[in-house]
Amino acid sequence: MFQRLRALNTGRTQRADFYVLAIVDAGAGTVTVDFVRHPLSARSVVWISPGAVHRWDDIADLVGHLVLFVPTAPISAAVRSRVASADVAATWMPPAAVWPLVDAARHHLLLETAATAAVVAGAQSEIPAILLSALIARIDPPRVSSAQADSTFDTFRASVEEHFRRHRDVGYYARVLGFVPRTLTRATQDATGRSAKGYIVDRVILEAKRLLAHDRFTSARCAAELGFPDASNFSIFFRNATGTRPGAWQSAFG
Repeated sequence: MFQRLRALNTGRTQRADFYVLAIVDAGAGTVTVDFVRHPLSARSVVWISPGAVHRWDDIADLVGHLVLFVPTAPISAAVRSRVASADVAATWMPPAAVWPLVDAARHHLLLETAATAAVVAGAQSEIPAILLSALIARIDPPRVSSAQADSTFDTFRASVEEHFRRHRDVGYYARVLGFVPRTLTRATQDATGRSAKGYIVDRVILEAKRLLAHDRFTSARCAAELGFPDASNFSIFFRNATGTRPGAWQSAFG
């Protein structure tokens, strides 16, 4: 519940290795997810993926619940696939007609979680996972892009997620995935409006911002973490992409 979050919230950035799903029943506030500030009000849903840097900026008036879960928690394969998507929106509002179903799924999950808290094994222990899948299916997490990504882009995106710390060249991904660079660029353009190279740059910059803001890394440590030869090379890359030097960006955000 937000009451518990308020007691624990320090106002600093957080970066978890699990999902945070928040459902707002009443009140108004804000949350910042990966450096974008989002207003919250009644019927808002917040979705924070593992690794995302987030900060609860204004939650004094919020009423609702938070559900924390690991990537393997949903029992439905279709829901697991949806959860794994890298471009789920950070916040949205389910349609008014769907809200009663979301509310019912959420409260059923809360009831069953409390009822099975003492169960160590057996069929009953699976009920919360089943109901979590139902809740996620009901809130129907939307993608940031309205375009439907094809399998080529999904494959490219997964490879970038795995290798962006060491490889920033489209040619590398084309070789390991068995495509020509033009195919990756076309698929990425269709899905995101960005070139394949631009998508890689965006991912590296996002991680750099996370390291600068949350972990308070220096440029030298960011360079080492992200596969740059030295701090100067990283700083030039960051400034070219953002228009700001890493240290200045870190100071402005912190």
